[in-house]
Amino acid sequence: EVQLVESGGGLVQPGGSLRLSCAASGFTVSTYAMSWVRQAPGKGLEWVSSVNGISGIKTYADAVKGRFTISRDSAKNTLYLQMNSLKPEDTAVYHCAKSPGRYFTGDYDYRGQGTQVTVSS
Repeated sequence: EVQLVESGGGLVQPGGSLRLSCAASGFTVSTYAMSWVRQAPGKGLEWVSSVNGISGIKTYADAVKGRFTISRDSAKNTLYLQMNSLKPEDTAVYHCAKSPGRYFTGDYDYRGQGTQVTVSS
């Protein structure tokens, strides 16, 4: 059974940092494309970043490029999102998501419950 469990969210001041984790089970994270997506209050789901399976090629939304870094640990079967220089507009529930294949195409077959990130002074 595929499971994705996020952690690491919280309340942080503007300019601060957080590292989100996504513990995966039932499959190997390094084989499939994995993504972080977020949903702000009253808004739709927004893609944040992805890492392709096998190749490890990473892509980022313009809104987070240069501030966020996606990574994975094969030994721990865990996906991470390092978020630096956080802004109030980064406030959202962050979810990790698995793609059906090794390349990111915008499709997800599993998504975790999410972890809340609030950026406020």
